[in-house]
Formats: sequence, C-alpha cells, structure tokens
Amino acid sequence: MQNTASPVTPQDWDARVDHLSTKLPDRLRRAVAWLREPSRLWWRVGAAILFILGGIFSILPVLGLWMLPLGLALLAQDVPALKVPLEKSARWIEATWASLKARWQRRG
Repeated sequence: MQNTASPVTPQDWDARVDHLSTKLPDRLRRAVAWLREPSRLWWRVGAAILFILGGIFSILPVLGLWMLPLGLALLAQDVPALKVPLEKSARWIEATWASLKARWQRRG
C-alpha cells in the first residue's frame, strides 16, 4: 500500500479491496466477486444495510463490530464518496498497528 502522506483516491480503495479479495478462500472470493458485480446493486445494498445494522447491535451474540466496516465497504461500491474516508481509515489502522507492533518489539 501507499505511504500515508500520499494523496488518497477512490482508486486506492478499489485496489485495496481487489488485493484483499485475492487473499480470501476460493468460495468466499467468488461470493465477493459476485456481489461486487454492477448488476448486483440491490443485493449489495441490502447486504450492506444488514451488516451495518448488525454492527450497530454489536452487543448481541454473533453480531459484532466487525460487521460495520464490512457493511460500509460494501456500500462504498455504490457510494464513491465513502471510498476516500475508508481508505484513509485503513491507512490509519495500518500505521497504528505498525507503531504498536514496533513498540511491543522494542519492549522485549
């Protein structure tokens, strides 16, 4: 991925999703590819709304906070204005994780 100082574009988010999709198991990768097809708009929006609602009700068993970013990622396929904030968030999480990891390694 790119440096956090570089400008963020919607294409960066698309590239991130494409890259992460290649790491999924075959069956899940096919499901994601099917869901990302432009003709699957209503399936994608419906799934995104369900994931977002599941993330909001993360206090319940099975439902979890992990569902909220997944729902936003699905919704970003059809709402391009979400791509840049999601990419910036992903870069921030990566940088924070790297910082925590380096701090932990220096500790020991």
